[in-house]
Amino acid sequence: MKKAFTIISFLSIISSYRLFAQSGFEQLIKAGPADATRLVDAYSRSLFKGFGLGMNSGWTNSAQTLGLLHFDLRVTGTGVIVPSSDKSFDVTRIGLSSNLRPANTNDVIAPSFSGNTRSNGPLMDVYDENNNKLISFELPSGILEDYVPTPQVQLTVGLFANTDVTVRAAPRFRIGKKIGSVSLFGFGIKHNFMRDLYQHDGKNVPFDLALAFSYNNLKYKKSLNLQPLENSVPQNNEQPMDYSGQEIFGNFNNYLFQALISKQFSIFTPYLSLGYNVSSVDMGLSGNYPIIDGFNGDQITYKTYSNPVRIDRTYLKDLRVDAGFQVKLPVIRLYASYGISENYGIVNAGIGIGL
Repeated sequence: MKKAFTIISFLSIISSYRLFAQSGFEQLIKAGPADATRLVDAYSRSLFKGFGLGMNSGWTNSAQTLGLLHFDLRVTGTGVIVPSSDKSFDVTRIGLSSNLRPANTNDVIAPSFSGNTRSNGPLMDVYDENNNKLISFELPSGILEDYVPTPQVQLTVGLFANTDVTVRAAPRFRIGKKIGSVSLFGFGIKHNFMRDLYQHDGKNVPFDLALAFSYNNLKYKKSLNLQPLENSVPQNNEQPMDYSGQEIFGNFNNYLFQALISKQFSIFTPYLSLGYNVSSVDMGLSGNYPIIDGFNGDQITYKTYSNPVRIDRTYLKDLRVDAGFQVKLPVIRLYASYGISENYGIVNAGIGIGL
């Protein structure tokens, strides 16, 4: 079980965090703390929304609950379809300071995480307070065009009184220097109220009706290495010189409340659910970062910022509707569903075993 959780968490990191590991995240810091925060927020919005919707998927495909100590082990995958409005952003409309400008005023549309993967975003110029150009850098291309994938693996066990509980978990483990480390914990609980009403006549239950709650938490860390530009000098002698503790961190919390209705027809059980998503992100940079800020004669100077980027906000708080089914074969289970939330499409499918 631990190995299965580890593999699926690894896939989550590969698919959802390449932005931080492979697309030159350190380059964004050259814009300065405030502008870097705005750029990361605009670029990552589709990732954070899609990841939240994906992590809130696959918990259940029926209002039915399992019998006492019966279990269901499933692996599912979710593809969250990103609307066109969140595939790109206008760099002139996200509140950047006058010190950071597009090099070409006709080239201002940048891809988001879910945008164009074939070319980078606009070239951006960084200026000092005296309007001297310091450096230029390109905004990154999209990573996964059109969608955000999220795999899930979980174990559900039936308890007493028409209630079952679900667990998703992986202890912190390091994948590698280019990816970072991750830990995952989640749990869910579901209660079938219709079975309470027909507890003495379970065979004549017209349909199943349940309420469910689930919660996911994923923590992520990755070391960074942004050093002073070659031949640059500190702004003054008071600047910290230790850059060894640079790190990007992320703490992702996802909540889902659901009301589900389903009806079993032999091996086939369709269901419909109405839910409410909440997904929040607390991510940023810790450590010291040397950021170009001007000139001292012919030499470029830099100022060191500690913990320069922090984004702590709720990206998703909205209703969702899901419809799908499960096919219950001897031992084997098949699952599929489609949902909608905030104009994002949510496709989920998987397979499991159950007794």
